[in-house]
Amino acid sequence: MAIDTVLLAVGPMDTVRAPELAETVLEIAEPLGATVVIGHAFTEDEYEDVHDDLGLEARVDDIDPDEVAARRAPVPELAERFEEAGVDYEIKGALGEVSTKVVDMAIDVDADRMVVGGRRRSPAEKAVLGSVSQEIILQAPCPVTYFRDLDVME
Repeated sequence: MAIDTVLLAVGPMDTVRAPELAETVLEIAEPLGATVVIGHAFTEDEYEDVHDDLGLEARVDDIDPDEVAARRAPVPELAERFEEAGVDYEIKGALGEVSTKVVDMAIDVDADRMVVGGRRRSPAEKAVLGSVSQEIILQAPCPVTYFRDLDVME
């Protein structure tokens, strides 16, 4: 199976692991000459929370999700890493229920591989709070590489 497109799905919690996510994606994309799509899905509530921080004036109904994604951490840092490595990349944003939008994005860009990050959580936390990463993995239209923080649970 050829890998032409790698979707790196990120959220604001991925800022702390952005260098490691970039390295993981580069290990896949760089030798194959694959294009990387940096995907950032966010809810309306998240948009409202960062609206002023990003200096955006548009109401949620009038936004360009790609523009918001391009300005939201950790996307600029990741874009810079891929630029420095000479890897083709594009940025996609989506507004709505995060796991569904990320899976839709993978379908839309015809991703051959996805990379998602997550943090270590107890089974009880997952049962009560759910897991966006888990939903993405279960619904993904292609193989998924899951990058988990390796810090110890407290």
